[in-house]
Amino acid sequence: MSESGKKLSPPQLVGRARQQMEELFGKPVEAVSGFEQSEGNGDGGGKGWTVTLELLELPRIPDTTSLLGTYEATLDGDGNLLGAKRTRRYPRNQSDPIQRGEESS
Repeated sequence: MSESGKKLSPPQLVGRARQQMEELFGKPVEAVSGFEQSEGNGDGGGKGWTVTLELLELPRIPDTTSLLGTYEATLDGDGNLLGAKRTRRYPRNQSDPIQRGEESS
């Protein structure tokens, strides 16, 4: 539970993820692209959360050529960051190859 003893709401958990990821990596979060509850959070103490975020890794001019990174942040039920990893790095103007594959099916 959080300091107040209340369970954090999803928007509060996502806000905590954004704040901690920006602080950890020193890069601004551009968007949240996923959010899900996981069964275990790695410490044996119940449910945690996985938040998928898009971070601006390398700003460029024009902005469409900037590099973004997709990161997965793992949080415990109190919104504390347990782990983070980059899963993808791509130019902002590049369409998602996974989505392209789904659309052509």
